[in-house]
Amino acid sequence: MTNRLSSCLSLVSLSVAGATVGVAPALSGSEATLLPTEVITASRTPQPAEHVAVSVRSFEAEMLRNAPTATLDGALRAVPGFSLFRRSDSFSANPTAQGVSLRGLGPSGASRSLVLLDGVPLNDSFGGWVAWTKVARENLARVEVVPGGGASAWGNAALGGVVQILTRQPSKQTTSANVTLGDYGTRSAEVAHTQPGTLGTFDVGAQVFATDGFALVAPERRGPIDVAAWSRHTLLNLRWRQSLGDKLAWSAAFRNYEEQRGNGTPYQRNGTRERALAVEFAGQPTDGFAWKATGYAQDQGFSSTFSGVNATRTAETPASDQFSVPAKTLGAAWTGTWRHAGGARTSVGTDARTAQGETREFFALVAGNFTRLRVAGGKQADLGVFALHELRLVDGVRGTVGLRVNAWDETDGHRRESDRTTGVASRDDHYANRDGTAFSPSAGLVWTPAMAWRVRANAQQAFRRPTLNELYRPFRQGANVTEANAELRTEKVTTGEVGAEWVALFRPPFVIPQTTLPDGTIRLQSIPLQASQPLLTFGATAFWNDLRDAVGNVTIARGPGTFPIVGALAAGGLGRQRLNLDRMRTQGVELSATWNASAEFSFNAAALFNDATVRRAVVAPTLVGKQVAQVPRRSATLGATWRVPGQVTFTPRLRWIGRQFEDDENLLKLGEVVVADLGVTRPLTKHLTVFLTLENLTNARVETGRSADGVVNVGTPRLLLGGLRGAW
Repeated sequence: MTNRLSSCLSLVSLSVAGATVGVAPALSGSEATLLPTEVITASRTPQPAEHVAVSVRSFEAEMLRNAPTATLDGALRAVPGFSLFRRSDSFSANPTAQGVSLRGLGPSGASRSLVLLDGVPLNDSFGGWVAWTKVARENLARVEVVPGGGASAWGNAALGGVVQILTRQPSKQTTSANVTLGDYGTRSAEVAHTQPGTLGTFDVGAQVFATDGFALVAPERRGPIDVAAWSRHTLLNLRWRQSLGDKLAWSAAFRNYEEQRGNGTPYQRNGTRERALAVEFAGQPTDGFAWKATGYAQDQGFSSTFSGVNATRTAETPASDQFSVPAKTLGAAWTGTWRHAGGARTSVGTDARTAQGETREFFALVAGNFTRLRVAGGKQADLGVFALHELRLVDGVRGTVGLRVNAWDETDGHRRESDRTTGVASRDDHYANRDGTAFSPSAGLVWTPAMAWRVRANAQQAFRRPTLNELYRPFRQGANVTEANAELRTEKVTTGEVGAEWVALFRPPFVIPQTTLPDGTIRLQSIPLQASQPLLTFGATAFWNDLRDAVGNVTIARGPGTFPIVGALAAGGLGRQRLNLDRMRTQGVELSATWNASAEFSFNAAALFNDATVRRAVVAPTLVGKQVAQVPRRSATLGATWRVPGQVTFTPRLRWIGRQFEDDENLLKLGEVVVADLGVTRPLTKHLTVFLTLENLTNARVETGRSADGVVNVGTPRLLLGGLRGAW
């Protein structure tokens, strides 16, 4: 009888501090059962979330659409360990500052975490940063965040973890759209449509976005030269999907993206463009074997201008014009998965990626004109093979082992500086070709001592090669100069984590509808599980990361004066160079809890206590013991969903960001802040919903940067957005 009753119940989905699982409630006199939901990012192939030995946080489509924020990366800040290089999100941040940091491992413009869109890297092939506006929220299925895991499956750049964005692939005709208007002249429109046909299924998505923006400098130092940081972008996605029989399918996806941004003064602005193509084949010739092959090509361009601003902020002087940064990327991957008896599974695969790019820029302003030309860049190639095996060791215990080997090489490294008028070179460097190998082993255990408990442990090694930007391109921002370093070594990390999750299921009494047939037989009626089924979860994870040869912007000179490597510096200017710091350690604890009190109210909370310090630095001994720049020691989020009579849903969120430092020497402090956000939605008809988003409703001061001369940059002020969303 219990089994018959259980089969009548539908499932409710729950995010459990690192995994998304389905929960079927227990009936009186029976045990509740946890049913697995599959995730794919940790191992590159679908696997039950309860088998994963690392933290996995999954954001479903509705959660992403209703998050009280204007941007996708803003929605992911519900994970305290997720942040961009600075505290600004992609609404106002320069693309070069949009590198992802997970658990404080990777605070730099070049992301130390790998970001994927349907398995294809989104990280910029020249600089490593991520243009988050390449992804529109309307067509998303979910986002999986895997801090501290996935290196054996994904290799280079997955040093701090993996973020994978997965798009919807509906099989029937669907259309969804939204229109948004709001403060600071913000307006956007987005549409996604799927059209099945006899020869396959066609998906199209498009977005246009614009905002007049806000000033980036805090009011007390803001001057006439400080203008709003505006942005504009357009996005077009096309995809064709077709079945080639019962055992084989293929798809092709094309993306065209263009963005223009103002960076807070009349002269400073940047532009990004990309055209990308990806082709995928997937087959399952037998029940026990499946494979997938992907190939992709990306053609990107970037441009940016930089200036120095005088002390009274009444005028700016152009510093450089990075007029063109072309970059091209080719990649391919194949993964095969075998399922064995007893629930064991083996995955093997290979992937390859080549990238080439260079910066072309004017600098050295004399009499109002740039007199010098710099061209710098090179090529990078990477080939990896991996194997992962998962099996049941004893009852309640599963183990996973993985090994990945990568071979990389860098060629055609160059930096040439010449006079624009005569063409005479003042510098013509050609760097020696370099190559190497990297090993990424991993091992994990998952123990389920009881239905309500899951205990896991995982360890891995990972690596990241510095980007072409870090190796070859120097830059000037205001009075500060940062020099490149073609001799940078490979970053390597050893990571470990131990975590536990507890799920409490409550079983309120309810009546199973039944019908008595003429012959006296009692037939039970199928009923849905009410969302009011109470559910409480707690999770805790302790983690430890030992990062060796971390690339950092190390201060080596202070202006005024002329110095080796960095050249001339104005008063208050800093000279930095990208150097390897021998050892950094990031360790801490993540805590999380959820409470589904009823169908009308749910609550979630998460906190991160993080200690990221420099442990050894031969090139800069004074940094030992210093806190890693841009990493707060404490951060937390509180969120809720509250449905009130009248079908109105409120989604409040509080974010607390602790104190952190702007610089490597811990001299420039960014204050702690609490940011309150609120989302409101209400369906108007079966197909139409109205929504409001209020970011930073208390207009809290979010310090995002601080310079040596006391100028403070600030993040998004109070921002009200509203609009309509439709689905047919």
